[in-house]
Formats: sequence, C-alpha cells, structure tokens
Amino acid sequence: MSTLSDLAHAQGRLTDNDVEWLHRLAGDGQLLADLASADIVVWIQTDDGSFIAVAHARPSGAATLFYRDIVGERVRPQWRTQVQGAFDSAEIVDSSSPDWFEETPTRVRAVPIVVGRRGAGAGAPTAIGVVTRHTNLGEVRTPSRQQITFDECANDLFRMIADGSFPDLAAPTSPRRGAPRASDGLIRIDVDGITTFASPNALSAFNRMGFDDELEGESLAEVTTRLVPPSRQVDESLPVVVTGRAPWRTDIEARGVTVSLRAIPLKDHGTRIGAIVLCRDVSELRHQEQELITKDATIREIHHRVKNNLQTVASLLRIQARRTHSDEAREALTQAMRRVDSIAVVHDTLAQGLTQKVDFDEVFHRVLKLVAEVASAPNTRAQTQLTGRFGVLPSEYATPLALALTEVVTNAVEHGLAGQEGVIAIDAARTEESLRVTVKDTGHGLPEGRIGQGLGTQIIRTLIQGELGGTIEWHGSEGDGTEVIIDIPLRWLTK
Repeated sequence: MSTLSDLAHAQGRLTDNDVEWLHRLAGDGQLLADLASADIVVWIQTDDGSFIAVAHARPSGAATLFYRDIVGERVRPQWRTQVQGAFDSAEIVDSSSPDWFEETPTRVRAVPIVVGRRGAGAGAPTAIGVVTRHTNLGEVRTPSRQQITFDECANDLFRMIADGSFPDLAAPTSPRRGAPRASDGLIRIDVDGITTFASPNALSAFNRMGFDDELEGESLAEVTTRLVPPSRQVDESLPVVVTGRAPWRTDIEARGVTVSLRAIPLKDHGTRIGAIVLCRDVSELRHQEQELITKDATIREIHHRVKNNLQTVASLLRIQARRTHSDEAREALTQAMRRVDSIAVVHDTLAQGLTQKVDFDEVFHRVLKLVAEVASAPNTRAQTQLTGRFGVLPSEYATPLALALTEVVTNAVEHGLAGQEGVIAIDAARTEESLRVTVKDTGHGLPEGRIGQGLGTQIIRTLIQGELGGTIEWHGSEGDGTEVIIDIPLRWLTK
C-alpha cells in the first residue's frame, strides 16, 4: 500500500511543508476518529482535479463504515461536490441530508485543511486538502454527557483544522511511548484552567494517585500540585500542560502511579478558549522502561569492566615483556599483549553501542593504531593504506575478525617489512555474496610453500575458517611482497 508521502508526491501539487503538515494531521487521525465516533479520511486533489484518499482512521468506540481501507481510492461521486466545495471555499461543508453508504445512513462533514493561520491582510486561506468525517447514523443512540463532550471537542478541532490552528507545530513530532488516547481518559478545562469535564477513566487515574474528590470545578494545576510530593522533582513542562497553554506531553507521578498527560490547546480564530488534556496510567510502561535502563547500564558497566580488565592484562604482559631477557619470550609476550588489546578495542566499541550490529570500519581504524607500536621497531617504517568499506557486521563476529586482521597486518609489518620502509595496503570489498579483505605489503616476500607456518598463522586460520566459516589464501614471491586474501560468506553477515 502506498504511503501518504508517495500518494502526495505522485500528484505533484503539494510542497514538502504541505506534506509534513498532512503527516502531522494524519498522526492525530485516531484522536479525531475517537472524539467524533466516526471514520476520518484525508483527501488531496489529484492532477486531474479529482481527490484521492491518503489517510484513514477508524473510531475505537464505534462501528466503522469502511471495513476495507480506502487509502489510494478516489473520492466517490456522492461526496465529490461536498469535498470540492470545502476545498474551494476553505470553509466547512456539512451534508444537507443523510448520505447512504452500502445501505447505511451516514452524515458527512467536509473540513478544509489549511496550513497555518494567516494574519490580517494575508488574503483568503487556501486549502491543501480536505478531511471528511463519516458518522454512522444507524447506531445513533441517546448520547451520554461524555459523548456530547467528545463531540464538542471534535468540532473544536475541526474548526481549528479549517482555521490553520491544528495540528500545532509546537507539538512534539514523535509521540512518546504510551501516549494517551481519548478512551484512556479526557479532561476538558476552560481558559482559566478549571475542569469542566472529566471522563470516568481520567478520574480513576487521578484517584489512583491519591485524589479522592471530583475533578470538575477544580483547577487542574492546583490538583496536580497537591498530588506531587514536595520532595519529588517534576518536569518543568508540567505547569503549562495542566493549564493547557502548550501542546506538550509530560508525566506526573504520585503514590507509585505514573500518569502521562498530553495537552491540546483549543482556539477560536487564534484566541485560546480552553484545552483538552488526555491522560493515561503508564505505571507499568514506565516501570518496564526503568528496568530496561537499569539493564542497559548494567551491561555497559560489564563491558566497561571487561575492557578495563583486558587492558590490565595487556599492561601486565607489557611489563613482563620488558623484564624478560629472552628475545623469544619477549616476542611471545608482546604478541599476546597485542591480541588482548585487539579484543579490548572490540569490547570498547560494543560498550558504546550495545547493539546486535557493529560498524566494523570504526573498529578496524582503531585496530590499525595498534600496529604503530609494532612498526616502531628499529629500521622499520610501515605506512598503511585502507580502501573500501567493511560495513556492518554482527557483533559476535567482530572480535574474531578484528583479531585475525590484527595478526595479518602485524605479520606484514614484522616479517614482510622487517628492517625496511614499506606500505601495507588493506582493501575491503563488500558484495552481495561475501566480504573480501585483501592485505598486501611491499616487503621482502616469501616463496610459495613457506608462508603460513607460524603460531600467528594458525590463529588466523582458526578464526577465519573455524569461527567465521571463511577462507584465507597466502600468495607471495621473494622481493615482491606478500598478499593475503580473506573471503567470508555473506550468510555470516548482516547487510
């Protein structure tokens, strides 16, 4: 199914700002549908002058009229005149008589979508689309006070859509997890912040926080002030949310209960007339989020300690190497130290991201710095050149690949360039089938058959072939350097 952006850009009539406005409006489509107890459809004009549906929201507390999604469909003939009238006049157009849709009587309201309020002298407003409200008259019952209030709130918002006051650009663009809906709890306050209506769910949420009276007639700001303990730090946005002065979200916590609040200021031609405050008990959600934060911090601390312990081991090996008189033992300890440092680099990268994927280009750039210590040997000067990209790898394969490449590069420095100046070229080629890494030095070189007999080579084979399921080849000739080619199947990687 095409997205709103796809459908809008396909017509070529709207700017990017217009499309962003439609996205914001569609994001509150469920709120409008729940308040109006009706299906909400967003229409834009096509290149041939007709209209196409780009968004659709069904009501949660009432039967939908459209059991099949109509997004992507053109406006039906019985609605065309009404939708066109709202679009051309930038005024709300109500149906003069019931409309019949699949043998069900309905009432349709067409509301022009205007971007932003225009100041005095700015000329007549121009619509970029139309919102239609389709109310099922077949299920009409004597409305309750809550239904009447919800309908009044919906009408206020529809007038604001036609006025360019809704959606509000100051509202958060990405809803926080657990954002409240109309059915979760709704409070309506007047311009002075006094509660004129509180739904049963809203009152229950405040009762759980310790408020045991009726909300209606009370200042919502004063009620929340009494609920929050003086010692508890509150979000600085709480006062403007509970007074309905800004379209923000915040949480209030009391007696172990956390309630999420969202304010929607109501305006009449730019003048604030009150607000809707949606509320939802999100205690369990916030508890789960806190547990995740705690676990995240614990894992980070574990990674950090592992990295520190590895660095401590490397330091001990370095000290022991300096105190060792045997050249062979000193070399073995130095190589062990370098391998531990390579593992520590990967752990440090994992501790920063804590994801299932690792940007191995970042890891390898840090691993290359470890070569500098090896290259500082007398009469040896190595320059590394890196081309291509490794891309993203699963975290469980970052350590063996980093360790294997460290062995390959340091072998090139120690044996290929020993006692001379040269270049080590590393090329990473990522294809759809494999990752190929080529390491070539300009050193002494060794004839075929004499390459790959040491401990380092055995380690490389074990890591590449055993843990990564890849292959490794050595090629070289005396005086022409050595080339190592590593191939790792794509099935072991994540694109």
